[in-house]
Amino acid sequence: MKLFFGVAGSFAAVVAFAILLETPKKYLPHAGAAGAIGSFVYLLGLHNDFGTVLATFFSALAIALASHTFARIFKAPVTIFLIAGILPTVPGAGMYRTVYYIITDDRARSSYYLTQTLEIAGVIALAIFIMDTLFRVRLKKVEKK
Repeated sequence: MKLFFGVAGSFAAVVAFAILLETPKKYLPHAGAAGAIGSFVYLLGLHNDFGTVLATFFSALAIALASHTFARIFKAPVTIFLIAGILPTVPGAGMYRTVYYIITDDRARSSYYLTQTLEIAGVIALAIFIMDTLFRVRLKKVEKK
């Protein structure tokens, strides 16, 4: 039940964020689906004890894959689906905790959360880069044939 509410909540949050980004109405459900897929993978990773960073990496890979797939199907830019879809994986709470513990002068906790936040941001960027590269390589092979 927790998994269902997490995925449904992510879908709703991504659709609302996509509306704020002025995503065309016909793409809103697909942007929400990309975010929901990512949340499903993330929650499944946490359930299977992958750890936050690895679960985020697989989640970002799934979001990037869904975004690229939707972009090819609907002949739209990848960013329409990717920017809104990546929202649930962005480490906003980690950034908040880092600043909070800096203000309260707890160096150990602030260092921990800063390191974790940077790791999460790094794996998100890495996952997007990997998926983008795979799609570009695939397109070049298709164009050569």
